[in-house]
Amino acid sequence: MNRVELVGRLTAKPELRYTGSNVPFARFTVAVNRTFSGANGERETDFINCVTWRKQAENLCQYQDKGSLISVEGRIQTGSYDAQDGSKRYTTDVVADSIQFLGTRGSSQNTSDVTPYDYQDAPTNDVSVEEDPFADFGDSVSIDENFLD
Repeated sequence: MNRVELVGRLTAKPELRYTGSNVPFARFTVAVNRTFSGANGERETDFINCVTWRKQAENLCQYQDKGSLISVEGRIQTGSYDAQDGSKRYTTDVVADSIQFLGTRGSSQNTSDVTPYDYQDAPTNDVSVEEDPFADFGDSVSIDENFLD
């Protein structure tokens, strides 16, 4: 299965382009915070190259800007091309099937302290055992490996 889900911020305003047959597309990069801190105590960030097509590309370019928080669902696609110096270059992109706009316009001002995967400060649900339908499931799940074949 080739599926990718990302939540992060646009590193630049996406630019709408067109193929030779007039199909709109946009290439963009999403900055995604890692779920753990590095040796220096700071969170590291990955910069993921993405591409989207047609109406989704038009909407992304029209409504989102640098720093906008988005969710991207898609697949990884690899490719290669010959550079001008004759060397072979390899590419890896996420081809976006779905893009969700997670912030409102103007909400991308303070981008340095957003950690989309930091659930330590998430509010806890005050659900009693009587209301919790999964309360009797216990702490662990065992999987019969023969079932997976």
